[in-house]
Amino acid sequence: MPEPKVASFPAIRGALKFYQIASIITGVMLLLLVAEMVLKYTPIHLELFAGGSGGPLWFAKVVEGPEGLESTGDGANLSLGILIAHGWFYVVYLFACFRMWSLMRWPFLRFILLALGGVIPFLSFFMETRVARDVKTYLDSREAAAASVPATEGAR
Repeated sequence: MPEPKVASFPAIRGALKFYQIASIITGVMLLLLVAEMVLKYTPIHLELFAGGSGGPLWFAKVVEGPEGLESTGDGANLSLGILIAHGWFYVVYLFACFRMWSLMRWPFLRFILLALGGVIPFLSFFMETRVARDVKTYLDSREAAAASVPATEGAR
């Protein structure tokens, strides 16, 4: 398997930082989405709203209507906002995963595992920690090896 070039190490460090930020945001948004889905689709049947008749932040009942579940709340539907925000952050997260994967020249299966971090709760936090550790260790070892090669050749 081809290895990343030393010249691409600054880009890898930037991609790693971007990946770390994207994975944390996506993980938090996914947990909010799971909480929202539990509130809406279990017997609790609630959605979160901002403003409207219930005050600054309140829960409204969700009832069965002719087209499925319908909210009874007015104001800004924060539950829907969480759903949309997670979807867009997941796209950004996939881009961060792709960038990290392509710069590190990892196997395709690793990309799939990274992508699953945005749809399996808590996985993005574990993957962020592992990827950061693996990439930093790899870069440090390659840089140490590259730094020791010219010193050995100069001694001959």
